Amino acid sequence: MKPSDIGQELSKKVRCQVSWDNHVRDCYSVDASSYLIKPQIVTFPRNESDIIKIIKFARKYHIPVIPRGGGTGLVGSALGRGIILDMRHLDKIKLGSKHVKVGSGVFKGRLDKILKKQGRFIGPDPSIGPFCTIGGMIGTNASGIHSLKYGSVIDNLIQVRMISSSGVVIEFPGKNKFNSIIKKIHSKNEIHFPKVSKNSCGYRIDVLSSEKDLYKLIAGSEGTLGIITSAKISTYELPKSILLCIIHYKTLSEAVRDVPEIIKSRPSAVEIVDNNITKYIKVNVPKSGCLLFVEFDNNIQPNRKQIQKITSGRIIRVESDTEKIKKLWNFRNSALAYSLRSITKNETMPTLIEDAVVPVRRLPLLLKMLDMISKKYGLRMIIYGHVGNGNIHIRPILKQKDLRLIKNIAHEFFSGVIGIGGSITGEHGDGLARSEFVKMQYDAKTYSIFKNIKKQFDPKNILNPGKIISNHSTVTRNLKI
Repeated sequence: MKPSDIGQELSKKVRCQVSWDNHVRDCYSVDASSYLIKPQIVTFPRNESDIIKIIKFARKYHIPVIPRGGGTGLVGSALGRGIILDMRHLDKIKLGSKHVKVGSGVFKGRLDKILKKQGRFIGPDPSIGPFCTIGGMIGTNASGIHSLKYGSVIDNLIQVRMISSSGVVIEFPGKNKFNSIIKKIHSKNEIHFPKVSKNSCGYRIDVLSSEKDLYKLIAGSEGTLGIITSAKISTYELPKSILLCIIHYKTLSEAVRDVPEIIKSRPSAVEIVDNNITKYIKVNVPKSGCLLFVEFDNNIQPNRKQIQKITSGRIIRVESDTEKIKKLWNFRNSALAYSLRSITKNETMPTLIEDAVVPVRRLPLLLKMLDMISKKYGLRMIIYGHVGNGNIHIRPILKQKDLRLIKNIAHEFFSGVIGIGGSITGEHGDGLARSEFVKMQYDAKTYSIFKNIKKQFDPKNILNPGKIISNHSTVTRNLKI
């Protein structure tokens, strides 16, 4: 069917806006990733009824359905050739005493402002947070700077409501036909997952122990199991006091060697930025070497003394003023934007290997591997991220826009990460960039469970097909370089 035929036919069935205009389709053919795929039509559902009708229509004609939030994802999870669901209108917020119920289209920036008035916040806080939607954050199992203490989305979810591939409203936890999945998972042989503090690769069956846990399966599922319409998420009291220490190190290796000892004092965040980032920070900090940001939101005075004993670097700033701390964190949150300033018009920086996570004590091994890859392929690399979790964001800068080179680097890097006990993605998801490597991350038995889960939830394979479970190589296909 042509886009106009699909659009005209679907418009008769739903009340929401349906667009097959070329300009609109072009806008939704890109997101924050390195990919470009033009959808057939774009829809703007206003309620669950619209979504149910769209899914039933898509199921009838076997058209893929791809949910989309803020379009801030880095691996192409929200791109596809079928029907895009822009979830912005599902934006209701209902406050509870220790939780909040939110529509999947709620932007985190808006939610943060509302919660702040109540003296509360949600734990996951991606650096691009104000522009993320809750549905997108659940879809990738987002985490962020303070995940060291407050966890990823999967650790903060209480309930998920979604529309199934057959157009039925489902709530987890709750009675539904999918509860039997738990028994089938646990009747299999032992599953093997990397022993890391966060993981967004594949379906998180490692955290499922009973039917009540099934909602956790939706975290990180990237819209492949159902269309999330709302969720209940835990909230926390805003800390009464905060201490931020900025520590300078001559090298990244020196910095990561200190991290295992630093996290023993239970900081709320431990972040790193390299000299590609520090040279753009508009405060008085060294422009060479790297910086470690260490924050505490409890036991402030004891931790202030302890960090001085632990670190082998030079503490260049200690801040306790909340507003000043916020400004300093803005520099860290702008790391991705700063990294883009480091490339020329003849270079490219694809978002492919940007989210590895390893056991914290193996961070030195990860850096050695990156050094070897850099020398082998003649690359520059920008490095920053959540070292307290062992989660580093790596942005390779390529002089050659060579697809074979890109694929070789991705394969070599992912193999190395898995070899040292890590995961190929800690918080950004699999998407187009990594889905073909999920079967490399896990053994054949675990991957077969993933395939069975997808088949039970989406037997017609219309929900964001090709993500997580993939039969094709997509790492370099549709790259906009």
